Amino acid sequence: MKALFFLRHYNDIDHITPVIYKWVDSGHNCDVVLIGNVQFRRDFRIEFLSKLDGVRVVHIRELLPPLEFIRWRLQMLLLSGSLRRSFIGPLVSVLAQIYDAKRREPIWRCTSKRLLVHSFEGANEGVVAFDWIERNSVISVEWVEMVILMARAKGFRTVSLPHGDSPHVNQLIRRREWSLKPDNTFAAARMFDKLVVPNELCAGRFRPFLDSQAIAVLGSPRYCDEWLTKLAELLPSSSLTQSDNKLKVAIFLRKNNFTTFWEEVSEVVQMIAAFTGVKIVIKPHTRTGWKQSLTKDATLLRLPNVSIAGANVHSAQLLNWADVIIDIATSVAFEAVKINKPVLAADYLHAGRSTVADYMPETELRCRDDVYKKIEGFLSNGCGSFYVEEHRQRFLREVIDVMEPDVLPRYVALLEEQVRARSI
Repeated sequence: MKALFFLRHYNDIDHITPVIYKWVDSGHNCDVVLIGNVQFRRDFRIEFLSKLDGVRVVHIRELLPPLEFIRWRLQMLLLSGSLRRSFIGPLVSVLAQIYDAKRREPIWRCTSKRLLVHSFEGANEGVVAFDWIERNSVISVEWVEMVILMARAKGFRTVSLPHGDSPHVNQLIRRREWSLKPDNTFAAARMFDKLVVPNELCAGRFRPFLDSQAIAVLGSPRYCDEWLTKLAELLPSSSLTQSDNKLKVAIFLRKNNFTTFWEEVSEVVQMIAAFTGVKIVIKPHTRTGWKQSLTKDATLLRLPNVSIAGANVHSAQLLNWADVIIDIATSVAFEAVKINKPVLAADYLHAGRSTVADYMPETELRCRDDVYKKIEGFLSNGCGSFYVEEHRQRFLREVIDVMEPDVLPRYVALLEEQVRARSI
């Protein structure tokens, strides 16, 4: 069976690579088309996929004639929400009205046809997979709809796969979110034949917009046992220095559009750094870290035991290095829970209720005193026996494994089912 996977940024590469690996491991073949930054050609997971029998990896600019690629890219930028919100937003909006949907359609249609022919020429069955494409995605919904329309015309089904998880259990977590109503951002999922989510927390975002049979809850491909074992073999050597005589603390930051109380985050980092025998590494978000004030805080950068992880440091490498993880509501913390490393859910540092704290109350930090006491305790007593095991097992059962730990075969079975259920 043949599949076409589109990958656009760090997160969906991280979460969909396990699905692609298992797809070809099950005897199928596929194409992987990168539609984001060309630098991801050098990502260790993409390099791994490139070496697998049955996988062809290509960047979209390598498939399209130069002028066609430039026009495709310019139309993407014209519809980009980030540009609309920038200082040139009014100009972009005017240009989009002039160069309207009717005028954009030919390039969408031409590029879609070229990509589908590249993957499925001569084939009469197949499945096309994107990640969770949302209304505010950098990749235009308008173009994805055209790819889906033309795929269906050939009888191919379309699937939306997870590019993350749900690190919050509450809804109002971003700036300017003030209403507890279904978030129309997720309504774009209606264009797919099947939407796949790792757990019911994620499914809840989409249920107001999709019929229940259109949603499949299959567990986490990124944090399941099989992929964590494989990932350990693939991780490149780390530049992080080991400090066995120090308590190593990793802090993971969220995207800049989530409400985070940066002044207090800085205070907490400085307080922890004041302990003797502590080393702190802060990991900015993979796409918007440069926007986060913490990464430019001169007070922190002068501290000898605090450093900012560079883009070459992968989250899994930092997790392996760390003794303790401070979680500002990121799904990266799920891997730490899985491998039984202490996670401190710093819910008072952001405007949400984290999934980790909700399932495991023993992880929650509610004030600065809690931070102090936890760090002092780790330094005095070590990091063992941190979780209430009953709480951790419930988290693993409901958030990671869902039905049972054998997660990846369920993803393969769903894709196979979609190939067999050809759209007519």
